[in-house]
Amino acid sequence: MERTLFEPEHDLFRESYRKFLETHVAPFHDQWAEQGAVDRSVWLEAGKQGFLGMAMPEEYGGGGVQDFRYNSILTEETVRGQYSGLGFSLHNDVIAPYLLELANEEQKKRWLPKFCSGELITAIAMTEPGTGSDLQGIKTRAVRDGDDWVLNGAKTFITNGIHSDLVIVVAQTDPEKGAQGFSLLVVERGMPGFERGRNLDKLGLKAQDTAELSFTDVRVPAANLLGQEGMGFIHLMQNLPQERLSIAVMAAAAMEACLDMTCQYVRDRKAFGKPIGALQNTRFVLAELATKTTAVRVLVDRCITELNAGKLSVEDAAMAKWWSTEEQVALIDRCLQLHGGYGYMREYPIAQAYLDARVQTIYGGTTEIMKEIVGRSLKLS
Repeated sequence: MERTLFEPEHDLFRESYRKFLETHVAPFHDQWAEQGAVDRSVWLEAGKQGFLGMAMPEEYGGGGVQDFRYNSILTEETVRGQYSGLGFSLHNDVIAPYLLELANEEQKKRWLPKFCSGELITAIAMTEPGTGSDLQGIKTRAVRDGDDWVLNGAKTFITNGIHSDLVIVVAQTDPEKGAQGFSLLVVERGMPGFERGRNLDKLGLKAQDTAELSFTDVRVPAANLLGQEGMGFIHLMQNLPQERLSIAVMAAAAMEACLDMTCQYVRDRKAFGKPIGALQNTRFVLAELATKTTAVRVLVDRCITELNAGKLSVEDAAMAKWWSTEEQVALIDRCLQLHGGYGYMREYPIAQAYLDARVQTIYGGTTEIMKEIVGRSLKLS
């Protein structure tokens, strides 16, 4: 089914990003996977070529265009190349809206130019060792002391955690107020008491740095409060739809890439004297997978249109997130089966896709939480 989402300028942007990946990522990604993180130089090159902060105002070095289609192009091409180490989608899709919508002018002048140049790598710290999808269970605490907030707590599973220079930390600032007692504090590299733990050993996404972070009496200047005090939970809820759509974009792109590589494999692989693609079972399986891939693509593209129009609801984003990622995991499992024993070899791209996909149904809100969001919207009780 032909996509109608993009304009000619988007196609040119895609071509440019593909060249960037070919030149500055493809030759090095295996090495980055071994070392557990990409080189910071790739961030600087991405900034130089305009692939960071596309939505940021031009006065700060950004692209000056708030159009999620550009974000989607970066994600699609990154996923199709299996360049899992690049944390650009977190930077552009998740962090950028917080800084763009919540930062005051002084903060924007401090942070946005380096955000766009790649000199400043960002992360957001929500998840804690004892708190995952239940954000209201966050225990990290910040207490006001003069012109500072004194921050204590620990976070885990933080993408870009090792490289991050700016971390948006979700913390309790008034525990007695429940959901109205959370605020967002920006912790910067070098603040005393801010420490990074180990680079976590994950099942997949080996080139992506994911870390534990700890905060021990970190004095965060009051000038680093992002948004309004006590409004942290609301700020999170307002930005989660775009984060979840970003994950759905990854899922759709991964499904298309894995379907393509599997179709090519079954054309080339022979069994019983003919290509296994000539077997009826293979055709039926791939027919089913092609249909599901198309359905996911149509939903995701519609959600991108809705987001650009400012109309993507929390419930629709949750639907897209849970369904696309569950379909992604299921499709890759079927594709691996069609590869036979070779599919179990990590040198084959389908095996790597299998490992990388599993977290998709977990981060950004688990499938179960997404279903709960959708279920509550139905007003069944």
